[in-house]
This record gives sequence, C-alpha cells and structure tokens, in this order.
Amino acid sequence: MAVTWPPSLWAHVSPPGPDLPMLEGDVTTEAVVVGAGFTGLSTALHLREAGIPTVVVEAAEPGWGASGRNNGQVIPTLSRHDPAAIIARHGDAGLRFVHVLRDSASILFDLVRRHAISAEAEQAGWLQPVHTPGRMKIAERRVKDWGSHGAPVDLIDRARMRDLLGSEAWFGGWSNSSGGHINPLMLARGMAQAALASGATIYARSPAQKVEHREGRWVVRTARGTVTARALVLATHAYTGEFSRDLAPEIAKEVVPTLSWQMATQPISHNVAGSIIPGRQAMSDTHGELYFTRWDARGRLVTGGAVAIPLNQAARLRPMIAARLQKLWPQLGEVSFDHVWSGYIGMTPDYFPRLHRLGPDGYAWAGCNGRAVALSVALGREFSRAVQGTPETELGLPFTKPTPIPLHGIARRVAPLMLNLYRWRDAREV
Repeated sequence: MAVTWPPSLWAHVSPPGPDLPMLEGDVTTEAVVVGAGFTGLSTALHLREAGIPTVVVEAAEPGWGASGRNNGQVIPTLSRHDPAAIIARHGDAGLRFVHVLRDSASILFDLVRRHAISAEAEQAGWLQPVHTPGRMKIAERRVKDWGSHGAPVDLIDRARMRDLLGSEAWFGGWSNSSGGHINPLMLARGMAQAALASGATIYARSPAQKVEHREGRWVVRTARGTVTARALVLATHAYTGEFSRDLAPEIAKEVVPTLSWQMATQPISHNVAGSIIPGRQAMSDTHGELYFTRWDARGRLVTGGAVAIPLNQAARLRPMIAARLQKLWPQLGEVSFDHVWSGYIGMTPDYFPRLHRLGPDGYAWAGCNGRAVALSVALGREFSRAVQGTPETELGLPFTKPTPIPLHGIARRVAPLMLNLYRWRDAREV
C-alpha cells in the first residue's frame, strides 16, 4: 500500500525514515507490538535493550499517525486530572502512574540523549498560563499537588508570565521545568532507527486485521502474514478502528477519534521572535478551546486550533488563528501559515486514559486526551517491564477493563460540536 503523508511541517523538514519491508509470511517471536508510534517504538526499544526478541507491525510507516502529526509539546501531566484525582480513582496503581507521569518528559528526553536521536529536542520547560484571574486557583492547586509528588513545578504571577511569554494576555499560571518540545516525526523515525539498530524487526504498510490469543500465544494477522508471540502490546490508540473494525473493537469504541489541527507560521523575523516566549518553552493554556504554541528549530511558531463544523477546516482556520496570534502578540503584525495539517487524538468522556491487560502477557492503552507525547514514551517503558515479568504491583499501569462508549458512532459525529460548549464556558469564566 502507498503511504500518503499529511502536509505537515514535520513531513516537510524531517529526513526520510528507514526503508522497511511489508509483512509477508508467518513470523514467530517473543513479543509483538502493533503500531509504530511513540508507544510501540518505545516498547520495542526498551524490550530490545532488555534482550527480548521483538517484532513491530505498522499499518503505514513509523510516525504516520498521531505520533508524527502532533504539536510536539512534551508535557508531563494529563490534560484535566492531577495526582489527587488519579490516586482517588486508581489507588496504589494510580500513585505509581502519577510517578510515571511526573517523570515522563525526562524519560523521553533521556531516551533521545541515550540513543543520540536527532529530534530537534529542547527541554526548555512547559508553561500553562491561566486565561482568567479566577483560574489562578487551578494553577495554585496543581503546583501544590504535583509539587507534593516531587515534580519540578513553580507558581508564576502575572508580571513574570508576561515576561516569559512576551504577552499581556494571561493572568499568571504555573510551569514544569522538565517539559519542552520536539519534532515529533523526527522523534518517531529516530526511535524506529534506534529500535532497528538494537535488533528489533519492523514491518510497515501491513495493517493488522485481527488479534487472537490461542494455545497460549498471541497471533497478529495481516493481509499477507502473521506474527505469533508470547506477549502482545497493542499500541494503536485513536487509529485502532481505522484500518480494521475487527482488530480490537472494544478499545476502538472506548475513545472518540477527534481531529486536532496544527499550523506552522512562516519564519518570524529575529527582532520580533526575541520578544515572544524568549525562553522557548512549550505553552498551552487553560482555555477549553485550547491556546497553544511553541517555537520550532527554524523560527516558526507552531500552533493550532479547532472548528466545530467539518467543512473547509484548513481554510477557515488560517484567518481565525492568525487573528488569535495577533491578539496575543501584537508585535507579530501580519501572520501567514506555511503548513496546516490534522490528525486524530483519542478522547475519552472523563478525560482519563484507559490502560488494559488484554489477557496473559497482553497489554494496550488508548485515550491520550491530547497529552500523549511524553506519556506514550514513558508507557512504552512500563509495557516493556510488564512483558519482562515485572509484578503488576510494581508497574505504573492502572489497568481497567475496556468500556465501549454507548452509541459510539453518534458520539463520534457529535464530539466536534463540544467546541461550542468550550467557547461558551471560556467566554463566561472570570
């Protein structure tokens, strides 16, 4: 099958990935990973570092899905829930998961350094400014909650946030110095190269059609072959049901794949760029209709937005997001975009991710809710530990059973309209 890449900045500037074969025939190994995004590649790389024979089966090419299309912000938190809520939901497993989240950005950047992956990685920190004075209470709570678990967080007042962002638009906020940003497609392709160099096998353009557990082994079936293994990690996330409805229908129906739009400006002149996020942190704020941006390695602001009605979205987003950037940073003047692209993120109704034990030595997760970059890489390490036999009581994996969303097809069609509710709430908060 031919693979068509999105018209993203990342696809435009990133070196080509490795030349990979399709799966043809029957293969036997110790561990099979379905999906060559951040989770799958991290799992494979950590398994090979432990000496476990590993095969990865990818529907398109490494980084083709959400892992190569996102904004590239490395954020060591969930989008809505902080440690207290996670622990209240999952108990001791939730506490271990909090520690994985806390360390997730550093796990990613350490992996990049350890394998000398060229991914335009900048561990410059992450900022979450608040868009109303009342939302400082959220920042205060998050700093207290994450700080109690050893996260490198800091509360920031309005004057300091103005200096950090070069904008009067926000009322303070908080930061985590372990975060940052990367070129996500370069990271995915670099992780694939590192996995191959460590002895993993990766098959591309080979969509998995079905997964079965029989006679004590996992069998992954594609159109032209099978992989049989003791252990399985299903790392397909929001794309679980996009290539085959029979792959893992319960997991596919417990998340709503939602289009996330990303945009890259033309390069900004140096004299203006120096006054906008001069420390080059990643930034995403507290709007329900999220405001987010970061610098790339070539002097572009990489941002994005959303529209409720799926009609001419790219064309409609250009003037809307240009006006937003001009309002946030008037010094930008006229704003134009070189690249506009989209990809799916997996949303859950309660904004909690879903982690599953599928059977003996079988694992999966879905539901990133827009915070998958750091978490995916960190969970790859945890799934690798699980495959190696680490007791569940030592894993940062709060397992639950798959919970399909009732009337999933309707929920998927209605989900974009939630943007109107977010806008209504944003306009009324104080």
